[in-house]
Amino acid sequence: MVYGSDVDEYGGGAVNAREWLLGAVQGERAPAGPGGRAAAAAAAAGLGAAAALHAVWAFSPWPLESRAEFATVVVGVDESRLPSGPATVAVAGLLGAAAWLVVTAARPRSPLGASRLVRSGVWTVSGVLALRGAGGLVVSGLGLGDAPAEFRHWDLSLYSPLCVTLGALTGYLAVRTRPRGRR
Repeated sequence: MVYGSDVDEYGGGAVNAREWLLGAVQGERAPAGPGGRAAAAAAAAGLGAAAALHAVWAFSPWPLESRAEFATVVVGVDESRLPSGPATVAVAGLLGAAAWLVVTAARPRSPLGASRLVRSGVWTVSGVLALRGAGGLVVSGLGLGDAPAEFRHWDLSLYSPLCVTLGALTGYLAVRTRPRGRR
């Protein structure tokens, strides 16, 4: 392929990777509508709150009294197996990025909201959250693994249902804003 030519070696047009990634997905974008905007607001708020909480957890066991209690109740491991501070900050960053993707995808008529990067990111966020939620319900519900009873209780009553809900809200937004003709 000749650099800068309009035709590649297969006879098609040259592909600019940046343009392909950040360019709009073909097809007229559907507006998010009131339901899509509400889903995006709720999902972004939940993801943002989870990001903030993980950022706090990188430095503190709040709202619990000790790291040992935090490890048992929140993470489901022994204190010696707690994730490192940098790993927890990385999770906080990923959750913050997920919140940004959701907010950006709720504006499908904006150039970035209609990009492949944002569209793929929103579907990925939805899938990861749904898998975490469903997996947690199965593992904790059936008592698989060696997680403490306190963790299983909170995983069944809060952590997994929250992940399923955030995944569903994000998936709803992704469906509501996909190109027309693909519904």
